[in-house]
Order: sequence, then structure tokens, then C-alpha cells
Amino acid sequence: MEKLQRFGGAMFTPVLLFAYSGIILSLAILCQSELVFGSFASDGTFWKNIWSIIETGGWTVFNHIELLFVIGIPIGLADKANARAALESFVVYTTFNNFVSKILEIWGQNFNVDFTQEVGGTSGLKMIAGVKTLDTNIIGAIIVAAIVVWIHNRYFEKKLPDWLGIFQGSSLVAIIGFFFMLPLAFATASIWPIVQGGISTLQGLMLNSGVFGVWIYVFLERILIPTGLHHFIYQPFIYGPAAIAGGIEQGWLQQLNALASNPAPLIEQFPYGGFGLHNMSKFFAPIGIGAAFYATALPEKKKETLSLIVPTAITAMLAGITEPFEFTFLFIAPPLFLLHSLLAATFASTLYLFGVVGDIGSGFIAILSKFIIPMSINHLDSVIKLFIIGFIYSVIYFYVFKFVILKKDYKTPGREVNAGVKLYSKQEYKAKKAGENLKISDADQYRQSAEIYLAAFGGRTNIEEVTNCATRLRVSVKDVSLVGDDQEFKLGGAHGVVRKGKAFQIIVGLSVPQVREEFEKLLKQ
Repeated sequence: MEKLQRFGGAMFTPVLLFAYSGIILSLAILCQSELVFGSFASDGTFWKNIWSIIETGGWTVFNHIELLFVIGIPIGLADKANARAALESFVVYTTFNNFVSKILEIWGQNFNVDFTQEVGGTSGLKMIAGVKTLDTNIIGAIIVAAIVVWIHNRYFEKKLPDWLGIFQGSSLVAIIGFFFMLPLAFATASIWPIVQGGISTLQGLMLNSGVFGVWIYVFLERILIPTGLHHFIYQPFIYGPAAIAGGIEQGWLQQLNALASNPAPLIEQFPYGGFGLHNMSKFFAPIGIGAAFYATALPEKKKETLSLIVPTAITAMLAGITEPFEFTFLFIAPPLFLLHSLLAATFASTLYLFGVVGDIGSGFIAILSKFIIPMSINHLDSVIKLFIIGFIYSVIYFYVFKFVILKKDYKTPGREVNAGVKLYSKQEYKAKKAGENLKISDADQYRQSAEIYLAAFGGRTNIEEVTNCATRLRVSVKDVSLVGDDQEFKLGGAHGVVRKGKAFQIIVGLSVPQVREEFEKLLKQ
């Protein structure tokens, strides 16, 4: 489980690049719509040309999604020399695709692949880094990257005889990877066309499952967040071929103008869009959850609770960053997290039932650019349904959470009898004691947080392994008895701590890559 969690976290590294690109693309595509901008957006106009250039740049991330995973996964998984591991992974992956390409060029018919077809469509072929090969999407990239990481961790520091010294390090990893890729390329040419057929069948099964399929998908995506395995649920749908070739996000953006222009119901035009609704709870749930936290807070702590909840809720609604909410009640009261997962799945299913579909995005900025503005032209009813149903569920969240918090007497923010509402970092705590308003740079904050966490773990000699996922610093220790209590970690700004044997997860937030970097620097001192 620990290895799967680490792997799932590493997969999130390239995903962080998609949010910005998606927003840029949706805006660029929208600005080229004559339905919105009239003659300004006609072919050949300066306006149209400028936005078409911006759109081309926006597609960079999505057009090279395999390369992002091949490079990104080693950054998160390599035990040492992560940058070199990323380079090795790129070299080995392109070698793999060249092998597959030549194999299909020679024996394509033996594998039921017509290699003379153009890439795309139903051919099962794709151009990757200039090579015409099988479209294994992120699955192939992940498998190759995992193999390279395994080779790198075992052989990167292997000492060869002096006369073979030129072949050690990254060269040795690439050499071993070269010979690993040859049989893998033959296996891929033999098996992947069958897998592509299976994916097509799975797509039909999911579409035929309707509301129930959407409910199961969203529930699993939410409930698996604490384990880090939720990446394995949504990434094949959103960025991979589980529902549509190229992924739901890319398909939605490619068809955005056509979908907006066609008055036919969105659920008919983009039926797999129900699997793009898993982030909708990120916008509407914080409203109800935050209100429930405030309503159940102790009278003398309501003001403090409000000052904590308002900025957190606004951040969640604007940017889709909900970790402070989710991990607060995950650690204080796990049943509330189960409740949240059930409500989120039911919310998405209700939207789908009423015909609201699409890669709508998380956070108001993404929702506005990818759904509200373009769909207001011919699908205003879907926009209205999104907000009516969404706010109804905000109210449901409020009453359900309020009832359960009071019924079970959970100590959610503002209900702690002997503790303050705010969790202070070490520097804030010292400043508060001294009556000062301490201001330090971001870099110093990351460093100080890392110092606090390292001390809480019992020092550098107690650290076995360090990695991270989207929001959590994952650390394995040698001696559990040397690890401090949760409050010691909270002094460094942590939202909570997950403990499982010698494996620990420190809930840091989206600044975890910077904190990990400082943490590893301290280990090397």
C-alpha cells in the first residue's frame, strides 16, 4: 500500500501543469468563437490570429501528455539524482517508441495493426516525440517510467571498472533500459491492440451504466484521497483513454466551440462528460461545510472560526484547493469524510441525471472559462441547473454536517474546549508570544517548516525515506518512538498527520514540493 501511495503521488507531479493550460485553452477557444465576438473572431482577423497562436501554445501540455508523465514520475519516485532519472526515462521511453514503430512497420499485419493508416481516429496510432507508434497513452508512459525508476534506483550508483567508467551512471541506466525495452516493445505490439479493444468495450460499459457509473466513479475518487490511490481512478478518465481517446479534458476543449454552438443537449453531444463532474463538490461543498463549522462552533469562538473559514472557503471555491476542509474532518472525524464522499458522488450523479455534463473543472476560474461563458450561449439551462443543484447540495451539506457534528460531538474547528481555532506555524507562534507581527520570505517559511518536521521526526539519523504526493510529505522512519506528537508537526504549519507503522504522511498542502526540497537539503547537511 505504501508503494502504491507513493506511486500515486508521483503521478500528480505532471497533473499540476494541466489546470493552467486548461484555463488558457478554454479562454483562447472561446475568444475565437463568432457566436461570442462576432466579426472580431472571423477568419483572418488580427483578433482571431492572436488567439489562435495562444491556443497553439496552450495545447503543448496536452499534446505531449505522455512525455510529461515519463519525465514527471521519476522526479517523484527516484531515490537519488531525480533530474538524471527524468532524463534517463525520456531517453528510454523514446527508444521504446522507436522499437514499437519499426516492429509495426515490418510486422504490423501480424499484430492486426495497419501501420499505413494516418495517426488518430480509430487507427490506434499516435505521433509521440516525432515517432509514429501505438497510442499507449499515459499507461505506456507510466509503465516505462516505473521500469526506469527501478533500474535507476538499483544501478545508477553502480561502480564499473575504470576502463568502463564512461558507461556508468545515467549511461548504464539507459543501456539496461535499452535491452528492457526491446521485449517490452514486442509485447506491446502483441498485446496493446487487444487492450485498445478492451478499452473501447469498457467505454461502452461505462456509458451504459449511466448515473450509477458516475456515482461509483466519483465516490471512489473521493474516498481514496487519504490513501493517495485516487489518482488511479480519475487520471485514466480525465487524461487517459478510459472514456474517450485522449481523455475527457482534452476532448472537451477540442470540441468546446462545437458543443457551445450546437443547441442539442450536452449529454447527447458529450455523454462521457459525467466523468468530468468529480470536482464539482470542490466548489459547492465548502460553502455548506464551512457554514456547518461556524454554526456548531462555541459562542466565544465563532468570530475566530469565521476568520479561519472565510479565506479557506474562498480559496477552495476559486482555485479548487479543498485540502484544509477535507483533511480537517478526515483527522478529527473520519466518518465526516465518508459522508463527504457519499454526498459528492450523489451530487455529481444528480447533475448528470439532469443533463449537466462536461469537464467543468475545479474552482470558479476554471468553471467560468470552461463552462459558464461558452455554454451560456446555447446551454444556459445547463449553467442554471449547475448552480441551482449545486447550492441545494450546499444546503444539504450544511444540515447533514451540522446534525452529525452535534450528534457525535465532533471537535471540528471552533469546538475545541482547550485549544485555539488557528493552527500556528513555529515562526507565527514565536511572533505571537513576543507580540510581534513576524514577516519572513516564502523560502524561509519552507525551510522553517522543514526544520520543524525534521526535528519532530527525531532528526536526520532517524529518516529512512522521503517523498511526497500532491499535498502530503511522506516519510519513513527507523524508530517510531523518536517521532513527536501531532502538535509538534502543526507548529510547522501541518494540517494533520497520518501514522501507519514506520510510515508517516504530513499534510502540508500544495507547497509540499518546496517543503520536501528544503527537507532533503537538511538531510544532506
